[in-house]
Amino acid sequence: MLETVLRQGVLGEDDIGEESPRNLKLPSKRPSIVCENCLYSLEKDRRVRAFHIMDPKGILEMILVFLEERGNGEAIPPSFDNFKEDTERILPHLGTWKGHSRTTRTGVYGATISEANTTAVLEFDKDGQLVQDITSTSGATNITTNVHWTGTMSENLVTFDGGFQLTLLPGGIYMGYPSDVAKNVQESTAFHVEFCWLESPGKRQRLIRTYDVEGFAVSSTYFIESKV
Repeated sequence: MLETVLRQGVLGEDDIGEESPRNLKLPSKRPSIVCENCLYSLEKDRRVRAFHIMDPKGILEMILVFLEERGNGEAIPPSFDNFKEDTERILPHLGTWKGHSRTTRTGVYGATISEANTTAVLEFDKDGQLVQDITSTSGATNITTNVHWTGTMSENLVTFDGGFQLTLLPGGIYMGYPSDVAKNVQESTAFHVEFCWLESPGKRQRLIRTYDVEGFAVSSTYFIESKV
């Protein structure tokens, strides 16, 4: 299904050739992937909703982020108060994070739930490359897996080897996605998108959605982590 969508979508941001209103960026009318993630605050009565929107060719076209607070009669809406320079947005995420994950697989893939203890390390090496190591130990089988990535950073964009990218946003948020979903489909490999919210300096939440090559959601993994 996804391969068909990717092959047919060739016109880009406006699928019928119509011009968008000036100074207004509109998503494709036939996107290949639209993924919504939502994380609720651990400290206040608010939430962040984030959207990954892939164009018909499988390239990230747009990121949308909404910071929302439950109505309390105040006229001033919540806002992202951390407008650091692009190159500084990585700093709160550096270091070692330990926590717990819970993965829920969809009914098509068995409707199972699994939990694990996790350790994520993100740091720059002596050559200025960004290095990420994520270790996960299953609570049921006690099996440990490790994922090691190296990457480079340019302004607010991190690009890891293999084509996975992170866009660093204000407010302790980053969004991760494959640079080219069509390549994953051609190689018959699954792919995932990630949403991270670091609401306070020592605690963060992450949500990862995994898709198969047909574009069907396979699983959702929720992480809650503390900095050590």
